[in-house]
Amino acid sequence: MHLDDPDDDGRKRRRGAALEEALLEAAWAELVERGYGAFTLEGVAQRAGTSRPVISRRWASKADLVRAAAAHTLWQERMDVPDTGNLRDDILGLLREANDKRVDATALLTAHLAGYFRETGTSPAEFRESSIGGRATSVDVILDRAVARGELSGEGLTPRRRTLAFDLFRHEVLMRLGRVPDDVLVEIVDDLYLPLLGVTAARPAG
Repeated sequence: MHLDDPDDDGRKRRRGAALEEALLEAAWAELVERGYGAFTLEGVAQRAGTSRPVISRRWASKADLVRAAAAHTLWQERMDVPDTGNLRDDILGLLREANDKRVDATALLTAHLAGYFRETGTSPAEFRESSIGGRATSVDVILDRAVARGELSGEGLTPRRRTLAFDLFRHEVLMRLGRVPDDVLVEIVDDLYLPLLGVTAARPAG
């Protein structure tokens, strides 16, 4: 019996947003467990306790569903934005949180989605852009606060410079296929990112 179908024991049918959330969560779990190559709408339907037509009415292909599941998961697990009062600690805090929460998702995009990129002719960068859309990122919030405090000049703050710390972080994750040591995060911030932005930050004593 499908849980989104009427039943005889008084359970309510899943509808609208509740049904869609259940489908997206099932799709993400199926992707993590099986990878894109073995990912099927039938498998998602079975995991979600529903039928393929229920899924097909919402997403025309498995690529569409995978993209939607990634957007749902990444947005659902949006990280808190540190607000310590200084740029160094905010950026380092955000990197540490990403190290705790986003390593699995970052590795997944590379390890399991090669077939998706071949099938759709897209890149990981395009996949990420389609997942987060035009939303302001946490690093944008942090940098804009630093500019407002007068700690950082907004001039020359190009998109590449804004994201460099996290580009380097993602590279480390992919090279290690796991968490990045904390001393490497500190090195990225203190030796590369802040000097690039023209900020001199005193390291904590000890």
